[in-house]
Amino acid sequence: MEFKEQLKMYQSKINSELEKHLRKTKCPEEILNRSMEYSLMAGGKRLRPILVIATYEIFKNDIKKVMPYAMAIEMIHNFSLIHDDLPAIDNDDFRHGIITNHKKFNEATAILAGDSLLNQAYMVISDDLVNTLDNLELKKKILVFKEFAQAVDRMIAGEFVDTEFEGKPISEEFLEYMHSNKTGALIKLCVRMGAILAFAKENDIQKLSNYAEKIGLAFQIKDDILSEEGNEEILGKPVGNDKELNKCTYVSKYGLQGAKEKLDKIIKESIEEISEYGEKAKFLKEIALYIQTREK
Repeated sequence: MEFKEQLKMYQSKINSELEKHLRKTKCPEEILNRSMEYSLMAGGKRLRPILVIATYEIFKNDIKKVMPYAMAIEMIHNFSLIHDDLPAIDNDDFRHGIITNHKKFNEATAILAGDSLLNQAYMVISDDLVNTLDNLELKKKILVFKEFAQAVDRMIAGEFVDTEFEGKPISEEFLEYMHSNKTGALIKLCVRMGAILAFAKENDIQKLSNYAEKIGLAFQIKDDILSEEGNEEILGKPVGNDKELNKCTYVSKYGLQGAKEKLDKIIKESIEEISEYGEKAKFLKEIALYIQTREK
């Protein structure tokens, strides 16, 4: 199967599964539920849940077992996007080519919609935990739950560093710390969740973690590049916001060409990390290349 075809297949499965978690009943918080749905179903690449599933499939095929964790990570990702777009953080007007949540509804509703998606992610995982009967499988899932919570904590820490250093000089060490947490922590979690839930061996988990760390960093570098020279119509949001806000990015630190060279080096390293898996990891290799060449 061609990469684009496989990507669309994964995206379709994920969208169908997410639909099952939408809150459609009539209730006093109906507008809040619509706000959650507005962002969760707005589109996007679905890269994070895809990484969970694709990593799992290197070792096993019964992807139903990882679906709750794939759904939970997409809820977390959308929680972070809603909050990132708020006036107090990035103050963005558009996301995925449509107006941001706080512009569509209001700031209070957007904050609470993000909070609700964060909490719903934990509810989805806890539902799966209480329905797991096998003790060994339950232990693996509890480990994943712990790593899940830790990665969300790191993402929030990275976002804080990003806002704290806005308009200030930043060292290379702090820049990498910020992005390895803000963006990289969740991407690494996705790959680790897929491997752990598939009962992968420890050395396999470590190699895949190395791969994930590199593509997580690559994803952020590419975001910084697109913010500098991307196409607004394709991106679905304005270009140049990082420069206007004087944000610390790989482009501001190393220049556009320097950022592109770093990206190229990291992508090559990420592919090398999983080379021994051959055809089984073909999709993960193509994901790395997709991150490098994406236009949105």
